[in-house]
Amino acid sequence: MKRMGLIFRSKANKALDRAEDPRETLDYSYQKQLELLQKVRRGVADVATSRKRLELQLTQLQQQSSKYEDQGRKALSLGREDLAREALSRKANLQSQITDLETQYQALQAEEEKLTLASQRLQAKVDAFRTKKETIKATYTAAQAQTRIAESFSGISEEMGDVGLAIQRAEDKTAQMQARAGAIDELLASGALDDASGLGRKDDIEAELERVAGGSDVELELARMKAELTGGTPASQPHAIEQGKNDTPPPTINYQK
Repeated sequence: MKRMGLIFRSKANKALDRAEDPRETLDYSYQKQLELLQKVRRGVADVATSRKRLELQLTQLQQQSSKYEDQGRKALSLGREDLAREALSRKANLQSQITDLETQYQALQAEEEKLTLASQRLQAKVDAFRTKKETIKATYTAAQAQTRIAESFSGISEEMGDVGLAIQRAEDKTAQMQARAGAIDELLASGALDDASGLGRKDDIEAELERVAGGSDVELELARMKAELTGGTPASQPHAIEQGKNDTPPPTINYQK
């Protein structure tokens, strides 16, 4: 089972390696970084919204506290010390809430500043990654094109390999047909095969006549050359040759095919 698992993982890894495109992987990584940057920005926006809400609450509480203080002064000026005490008591309660909200406001403000700085740093990293990504993609595309061109020139690419094999098969078939045609012509000329069309067929008489005529031409040419070498009369030699030919018995002709 362990061996089967190892074989399966190795096969799967090899298949994934063939299917993986570095450019797609880089684009996917860049997309994930953009999504992370978007989340950080949303976090900054949420913190800023909370901070703004606290700021509004603080403003309202401070206005209410100032209002209680004014009411206390007026009540005290009218001799209503009890009302003045109640107004100051409510102001004190509001001051406690204001203090808590100010603490929360400062914490949110610090968190907002931290997230803003993180967002800026992440933005810089994403921009740098995008530039590097495009550079790597361009380099990979150029290298891929150069490799394909080199493979095409060397004939080791799949497409050019198929074309080369097709050309080789066509050349082999052409050579085979030429050899077959030449062999058939030789067999027809030698008489080993019969011409079914009858156009190029010669009977035995015609063949024998052509042979005799060819031999006569050779004898005449030979006599002329001997006369030129000995300084004799070329005209007498053909006559003698013709006389000798007339004395020779005629060739035996076989009329049976």
